[in-house]
Amino acid sequence: MSQVLTNAAEFTVSEIAQAVKRTVEDEFGHVRVRGEISGFRGQHSSGHAYFTLKDDAASIDAVVWKGSYGRLTFKPEEGLEVIATGRLTTFPRSSKYQIVIENIEPAGAGALMALLEERRKKLLAEGLFARERKRALPYLPRVIGVITSPTGAVIRDILHRLDDRFPSHVLVWPVRVQGETCAPEVVNAIEGFNAFLPDGPIPRPDLLIVARGGGSIEDLWGFNEEAVVRAVAASGIPLISAVGHETDTTLVDYASDMRAPTPTAAAEAAVPVRAELIAYVEDQGARQRQSARRSLASLRDRLRAASAGLPRPGNLVATQRQRLDMAASQLTGALRDSVSQRRLAFSRLAAPLQPRLVRQRHAELAERLANLERHGRSGLVKTVERARLRLDPCSKQLPSAVATALERKQSALGRVLPRLSDKPLRAELRHAQSRLLPLARRFDQAGGQMTTGRRQQLEQLRKLLETLSYRSILARGYALVQDEAGAVVTSQADARPGDALKLTFADGDVGVTVAGAPVARRKPARSGPDDGSQESLF
Repeated sequence: MSQVLTNAAEFTVSEIAQAVKRTVEDEFGHVRVRGEISGFRGQHSSGHAYFTLKDDAASIDAVVWKGSYGRLTFKPEEGLEVIATGRLTTFPRSSKYQIVIENIEPAGAGALMALLEERRKKLLAEGLFARERKRALPYLPRVIGVITSPTGAVIRDILHRLDDRFPSHVLVWPVRVQGETCAPEVVNAIEGFNAFLPDGPIPRPDLLIVARGGGSIEDLWGFNEEAVVRAVAASGIPLISAVGHETDTTLVDYASDMRAPTPTAAAEAAVPVRAELIAYVEDQGARQRQSARRSLASLRDRLRAASAGLPRPGNLVATQRQRLDMAASQLTGALRDSVSQRRLAFSRLAAPLQPRLVRQRHAELAERLANLERHGRSGLVKTVERARLRLDPCSKQLPSAVATALERKQSALGRVLPRLSDKPLRAELRHAQSRLLPLARRFDQAGGQMTTGRRQQLEQLRKLLETLSYRSILARGYALVQDEAGAVVTSQADARPGDALKLTFADGDVGVTVAGAPVARRKPARSGPDDGSQESLF
């Protein structure tokens, strides 16, 4: 074999790989590549993203480093046609080239609309656009929070319109309304307003307005971001979206509580017209006063009609007044008749209560009591004598009869005891004792009852004697008048001047002497029926 000699330089694989890498990076250091994303599975655990850009004839590997991925305005999505801006490089280990992407943007309005529609369907399926989630706006918010650019016509239009309609306290949270930082700044503003405390140093808004002027779909894309839509839906404060002109529509409009076609319309929806409100309140006040006057007039007419049907107060008491006058005129005569009837009743009762009759009744009862005592004593003596006469013969025969009975019992016991044991004898004795004990208790009870009855009868007779005794009458303030012979003086004519009399009171006797001539009793003059006086009841 012949050996071919050459003077070509030899390269290692690494040198070739590095030379190719420098050539590619120098030639394609900044490129814009249009293609469809394929094989995207989200970020790697390292934070980098790997996928492929392809068209109908070729494909190229793509990588987005972790630091660049967070700055992307449009995140890569599977099947999305994009324009990727970056640089080409190689990966020496596998002899492949790839594009390191620094920015991604959709490839035209059609791609953006497709992405927008896909995102809208996704959020709609989650219920973020449901009508029942939307809340009513406060009628008159005290504080209004505005999220927009601090420079530009939007904030001036909102403030001017609020000042014209109803001046309110406005808090402005400045944000960028387009570009890469638009979405995170709007999210931070919404969450920041919701984090305010109701009684904090900065008042918590009652209403939020997210506003921006018109623009292309690319300019308004920050308000189509999923993070912004979710922040709007999660806001605890009612929110009005006023992004773009009337023909512009963003996903924020679907999630907000109200969509305004323009920022000026959002200000008009936020507050009422102060002048109209004042006029409305005045009109309501006038209507209320007019209604109150009509109600009072109606009540006054009803009261007048009701009072016309009522009788006069004087007529209501006229009959009662007449009855009172008649009763007053009859009162004097009724009292006089009552006094007369009482006097007659007392006179009938006083007749049996005269001292003479009382003494006579006392004497009769005393005599009856003495007779009863004598009859009782004599009867008792006679009964005892008869009993003694009946029992004396028996008592004389009693010792012999007892001795005879004892002898008979002893002889009977003598005959019986040998045949009976102690146990039957004790049983017979217990039987006899059980028969005698009830009889003894009944005898004691009867004797006690008889003694109690006789004691009660004696007590009743004693009380009757005390009641009929003239001394009980003396205890009530009366006195017994007797002459020197002891006879009772019952009339004035029996007492002559100079006679010595004895007055017996309840606690003793007093001797008196009659002085002067007897005085005739004079009856009190009776008053006429028309003198206006009233007779005594006693």
